[in-house]
Amino acid sequence: MSRRTRIKICGITRVEDALAAAALGADAIGLVFAARSPRRVTLDAARAIVDALPPFVASVALFMDDEPDVVRATVTALSPDLVQFHGAEDAAYCEAFGRRYLRAVPMAGRGREAIVAAARAHPRAVGLVLDGHGLGEAGGSGRSFDWSQARAEGLPPLVVAGGLDPDNVGQAIRVAAPWAVDVSSGVESAPGIKDHGRMARFIEEVHRVRR
Repeated sequence: MSRRTRIKICGITRVEDALAAAALGADAIGLVFAARSPRRVTLDAARAIVDALPPFVASVALFMDDEPDVVRATVTALSPDLVQFHGAEDAAYCEAFGRRYLRAVPMAGRGREAIVAAARAHPRAVGLVLDGHGLGEAGGSGRSFDWSQARAEGLPPLVVAGGLDPDNVGQAIRVAAPWAVDVSSGVESAPGIKDHGRMARFIEEVHRVRR
């Protein structure tokens, strides 16, 4: 039997987009708090989004090299299901907040050894998000990477991100067979504003390929 590929819609800034993603079949939504992101959401907006989510749809709070006090205050107020780190945060930093976390791995110009190194450096991460950005860059760049590099045995669940859209996500799944896929700019009409039609096409394509 083919394993189901999970779906995360990231960069959500509006309640109506979160509800549409959930209704269409997304497993998780991402809320970006990184200061340099055009999809940065306020805490009040994030709380309204999380409060509106139906059951069994997870919330993920994303940070990038933020001050620990900022992360702690946000996580305490929001109580997300997972926290995702995209910067140079080490394991001690990521584990300091007492939450299950995902670690992003920048894949631009890098290969499978980067995934293995991240898994070793973050043994308590519940998953690794493989993104198309380079070292020191923010995610959400819309750049993809060589998906064949994501086939690595004996590692935490791998999430393919970066440059995905309704037209290429099927190929990404066929090549990488990831635990999940993570999309942001590929289903938008503008940064932080989701196109519900593109979300529907993206999610249906994921389901079609795994069927």
